[in-house]
Amino acid sequence: MNLLSLRGVTAAYGKVEVLHGIDLDVEEGSIVAVLGPNGAGKTSLLRAISRTITVRGTRTFAGADIARLRTPQIARLGVGHVPEGRGTFSDFTVEENLRLGSVARPAARRSDTAGDLARIFRSFPVLAEFRRRPAGALSGGQAQMLAVARALLARPRLLLVDEPSLGLAPLTTKELFSQFAALRAEWDLTILLAEQNARLSLAVADRAVLLSRGRVVHDGPAAEYHSTDALQAHYLGAASSTTGQKEESA
Repeated sequence: MNLLSLRGVTAAYGKVEVLHGIDLDVEEGSIVAVLGPNGAGKTSLLRAISRTITVRGTRTFAGADIARLRTPQIARLGVGHVPEGRGTFSDFTVEENLRLGSVARPAARRSDTAGDLARIFRSFPVLAEFRRRPAGALSGGQAQMLAVARALLARPRLLLVDEPSLGLAPLTTKELFSQFAALRAEWDLTILLAEQNARLSLAVADRAVLLSRGRVVHDGPAAEYHSTDALQAHYLGAASSTTGQKEESA
């Protein structure tokens, strides 16, 4: 069953169109990696889903038409977004940042907030250790964990994660990616992961979508990409030298 479906989706910043007729299905319970070089449209795709940029086209979530909904309404339906750059509040403590995530929880789940906060601290022990520390004092990897954890406290069904490896050391990035599969099972998540580090993404994803200049140019099982010569030559070789750089036009 598809949790998210896009048909003919276009998106723009002002008059500059950056997505051109995107068709995409995301099956419930899956991890889908969105791959592509700088400027491919990965960040813009996630922003289009949560409607933080100008977007047109057919968009359904859990069978409901979300094309006319605003960003807060989409969030309350169960779409969590971990933006590029993390977006945590540096002057707030770790726990205060986490509690902000509960604002978008469905009304029926608000009584479970304390229990979910305890689950967060089990999943991310370092956040429990630093719960009273200002978020601005965290390392890059810890701040990324905080951003993911804050999104989880909204109890999303679909988690959009944008460039989680940005600015992280290779070992920290590997540890973070290894948690995505566990979080999917523990929190009953579907994950759409936009990332330049193709090798790590393919290792955790069920399916991979390759973007180029705002269009889907390939879509298939993640295992298929390991043996796709065109992807190896055109993208994977470049990814090792560009991982962690900011997406230029999206």
